[in-house]
Amino acid sequence: MSVVLEAESVTFSYGTDEESRPALRDVSLQVEEERVHALLGPNGSGKSTFLQVLLGELEPLSGRTEYRGRPVASWPRRAIAREVAFVPQSEPLAFPMTVRALVEMGRYPHVGALGRSGPEDERAIVSAMELAGVSELADRPVTRLSGGERQRARIARALAQEPTTLVLDEPTAALDLHFEMETFELMRTLADGSGITVVVATHNLNLAARFASHLVLLEQGHVRTAGPPDVVMRHDALEEVYRWPLAVVPHPGPGPDTGAPQVIPLSGGRRGA
Repeated sequence: MSVVLEAESVTFSYGTDEESRPALRDVSLQVEEERVHALLGPNGSGKSTFLQVLLGELEPLSGRTEYRGRPVASWPRRAIAREVAFVPQSEPLAFPMTVRALVEMGRYPHVGALGRSGPEDERAIVSAMELAGVSELADRPVTRLSGGERQRARIARALAQEPTTLVLDEPTAALDLHFEMETFELMRTLADGSGITVVVATHNLNLAARFASHLVLLEQGHVRTAGPPDVVMRHDALEEVYRWPLAVVPHPGPGPDTGAPQVIPLSGGRRGA
């Protein structure tokens, strides 16, 4: 499979002096097309920062980032928005709008600010709302949604872009179990059935191990380990990174994710704090 997104030896710091600790240190990643890639790690490990560097929102101090073999910084913003959709953890609303109006914003890279939408745009909007499970919320003001409903609306907006690459930052943080599962199953379906490459930053180790084909475990801004779930989800590395005793057991099934490694935090008090 070809590489869609690539980072090589990326270092980034929010500070301006030489003594500032880098948020990312010599991070490399190759994102292959039509797969789900998950970034893991505790708070402060660099997951969100790495996504922003990959998308060209932050400029690294050193290293390079490319999308489809071309430096990310050289892509015109509207051109890359036709290819890549991003779902942030949260965002302020500039003005009140309905869920449908929010999802319609996903068509901007295709029709422009003053362009007229057509049947293809309507089809994309309706399909995106159905996939994200917000069709019944179409006429509701976004300000009256729960946190989980608002996140699903943002996912619908991203899907309305009809991207070839979907990047999500903690997409299930405010969702209940039902929609957590639906969201991860949707990511897997998009990769398998629609040929969309998915990159997701998540705290949910177990769902990442069940639905992603490639995991990257970050620790204090550098890659601790990367690879398929059975390589990354090892209790010794996870215990050191998360500073808590745990066990790793196979998922009991049924289903295609039977045997996927699953983390069980153990009693025993705080370690390494």
